[in-house]
Amino acid sequence: MAQVDGEAREAVRDSFPIALGYFTVALAFGLYAIGAGVPAAAAGLVSLTNLSSSGQFAGITIFADGGTWLQVALGVALVNLRYVLMGVSLGQRLDPVTPTWQRLVMAAGITDEIYALGMARPRVTFANYAASMVLPIAGWTGGTLVGAAVGEVLPDALRSAFGVLLYAMFVAIVVPAARASGKVLAVVLAAAALSAALSFLPALA
Repeated sequence: MAQVDGEAREAVRDSFPIALGYFTVALAFGLYAIGAGVPAAAAGLVSLTNLSSSGQFAGITIFADGGTWLQVALGVALVNLRYVLMGVSLGQRLDPVTPTWQRLVMAAGITDEIYALGMARPRVTFANYAASMVLPIAGWTGGTLVGAAVGEVLPDALRSAFGVLLYAMFVAIVVPAARASGKVLAVVLAAAALSAALSFLPALA
């Protein structure tokens, strides 16, 4: 029991920087949600139950453009498809006797950063993984609510400027890995080239 408690405390401590980062980016989501006509309470509920920056931005964008609920569900599912692979990988590190309800709780907290933190540990358990979810969920939900509240009083120009926070988060994740690995750098450059081609080439736009 002492070992479990120690691992949980360590997980909470290690997740603190993630929570700070999530709070900052969630401000942008809250602002974006308000701009799309989503009430602050609803935006907070979305963040509490989804914990997916790119998926939530995609879902709100489809909703704001008049998409159906089916289109929202399909769009978010496609954006978050990578989490299925992360879940399979995480499940292989768990004790086979881990109850299904614990696996479901852990699955709800799979994000790029929390997953990476969990997989870096010598062993993955429900206690230490769930502990690493608490602060990031609080940071993501709290940031959304604060961003939504601020968005209700900010002018449109300033509200739009905060959208750069999402891209800053992805840059902060990718750049260190790309500098450390030539293979990662090659993938990043290839992805950037493909994205530019799909955006600017007339035949592909």
